[in-house]
Amino acid sequence: MTDLPTWGVVATIRAPARDILNFAAHHIELGAHRVHVYLDAPESQAEAALRDHPKCRVIVCDDGYWRRRRKRAGRPEAHQPRQSINATHCLRRRPQVDWLAHIDVDEFLWPDTPLPGQLAALPDDCLSARVRPVEALAPDPDAPPPDGIRWFKSCARLAGQRRDETAEIYPGYGAHLNGGFLSHVAGKVFVRTGDPEVSLRIHNAFRHGEMDASPPEMPGTRLCHLHATGWAQWRDTYAYRIAHGSYRAGLRPAAPDGSGLNMHALLRMLEDEGGEAALRRFWREVCVATPALRARLEAHGRLHAIPLDPAAARARQFPGIT
Repeated sequence: MTDLPTWGVVATIRAPARDILNFAAHHIELGAHRVHVYLDAPESQAEAALRDHPKCRVIVCDDGYWRRRRKRAGRPEAHQPRQSINATHCLRRRPQVDWLAHIDVDEFLWPDTPLPGQLAALPDDCLSARVRPVEALAPDPDAPPPDGIRWFKSCARLAGQRRDETAEIYPGYGAHLNGGFLSHVAGKVFVRTGDPEVSLRIHNAFRHGEMDASPPEMPGTRLCHLHATGWAQWRDTYAYRIAHGSYRAGLRPAAPDGSGLNMHALLRMLEDEGGEAALRRFWREVCVATPALRARLEAHGRLHAIPLDPAAARARQFPGIT
């Protein structure tokens, strides 16, 4: 009998210790053979805990690290190239697994069946395989979810179907949204390790500089993205995201056919026309698991109840870290 493949994750992270260890613990308990964390800023408590865990590997991305990686160029200003450089460094240096997924600290793999079996079933010549996201909905205080459950939303893969469903599910803002998501719908990829000519970006794998354009899907695994879990959390991250992150200017319009406004233009327009109140109206229609939104999502098969609890995994894997 052929041994099943091993898998791991790599992430570049700037976050509190609790969030870093939530991420690591969840994937350890899922069966990751290695969790590679590149600390984009020092976090001594998380670093010490990760170094003590046999499944984890940690690199602190200080000035010395970037001088070694990039000589005179040093540390890239934007976080997106830092993520890609670090993921490729891990992939080529010593991933210690057969398959490596490049994901973020607020993303959690959620397979229906064990990942080794899913990865073993991929074609032998497959370089990478795509995992599609589901985006977290914030709980409605007037209609909370059942104990232990988080609500997530998904969207259709095909652009035309996604456009039509988005218009029905989000009537106020659907013309400017891609699947009703605030963040990416592309998902992330697992990449097969061992080829020194392969590199990683945010959403894709490359070989000899050419993107792996049509990786097979992994329908048995979802990527739970905790992009907007509550108004306070979303508002705290808003300024950075609109200046440098997933809402930054220059990105193409979010609608799958390229029409409408991009997220930056939409949010700026809302702020200009109605200030904080307009942002709250947008937030409630798109991001809060109200009974009305859940009903519309469920009618299209886009509502998911997932018992994701990374804090409980952290308590088991890293006891004493609160």
